[in-house]
Amino acid sequence: MTDTIAPLATRVAAPAQVPLPAPGLGLTWRPATVGDAAAITALRVRSQEADGLPYRASVPETTEELAPPWRDLGRDTLLGLDADGTPRAWAHADSAPGDQRVVRAFVEGTVDPAWRGRGIGTALVAWSQARARQLLAASGKELPARIVTFVDGATPAVAVLYEAAGFRPVRYYTGMRRPLDVPLPDVPRVEGARVVPWDPRLDDAVRVAHNDVFADHWGSEPRTPEQWSQGRAMFAPEWSFVALDDADRVVGYAVSGRYEQDWPVAGFTSGYTELLGVRREWRGRRLAVALLGTVMRAYAADGMQYAELDVDTENPSGAYGLYAALGYDVAHSSTMLTIEL
Repeated sequence: MTDTIAPLATRVAAPAQVPLPAPGLGLTWRPATVGDAAAITALRVRSQEADGLPYRASVPETTEELAPPWRDLGRDTLLGLDADGTPRAWAHADSAPGDQRVVRAFVEGTVDPAWRGRGIGTALVAWSQARARQLLAASGKELPARIVTFVDGATPAVAVLYEAAGFRPVRYYTGMRRPLDVPLPDVPRVEGARVVPWDPRLDDAVRVAHNDVFADHWGSEPRTPEQWSQGRAMFAPEWSFVALDDADRVVGYAVSGRYEQDWPVAGFTSGYTELLGVRREWRGRRLAVALLGTVMRAYAADGMQYAELDVDTENPSGAYGLYAALGYDVAHSSTMLTIEL
């Protein structure tokens, strides 16, 4: 017996129009433009400060979020302005063009701390969910569908807001860090492989390897070249490395970011390992240890105090245990909440 699912259009029930929040909330609403990046970043930072989060948004990151060629800013973004024209609320929905197993739409938003408690957050969640349903329907992909958001462990009230709109927690992530002023793990020699500095000529080969490495990870989908080129605002090539086999095929990689805007609030400097992967046939041979050991040494050589990364607590490769064994400790947490369609 073959399992079947209803047509995508039926499941997502996309509205013909996405209604704006009610006028009585005290804000005027319009789509965002790339020119709003600095003002949106300032709003995000105000929210992060009020929520006591250990990181800060940056203008380059916000600009990059607004720039992907597949985005329709006129329909995918919403900015709420007060009488002085200052952004007090922000929400957006985004798609993932490369999805092949589950078609996804991601939503995010924030409300200025001084404007909370008025129903604006609830209105943003309703708007973003409606737009996400439109994006899913427009994908034309007859696949299982998912609306996704991520909530920091320090903001449980935000999770409650999304859960009231039908979202449910489905995955948990742990932020980990390791001090670099204590002995670093040895970098093992792996027979048949070598770790080399990042080379832009290997960039697409790393993308292809990443898609293969994460094919067996829950929630992961292939990245197109356009998707792969996004999320690079904080990319640190000097802290990134690639593992090649004897035929110069990419068999592992460690991609790092440099988030200097986070250092003052965190109270320390750090290098952040954005992506770490080893092809399945190379797992169990300590290649991940060799990559992480190399990365730690690069961070330390530049005077960083900590190495940081995030991990899915149910990662099938046993990554959490590996990181703990290498001296990483839990620092914070986040949750993925979804509506499955």
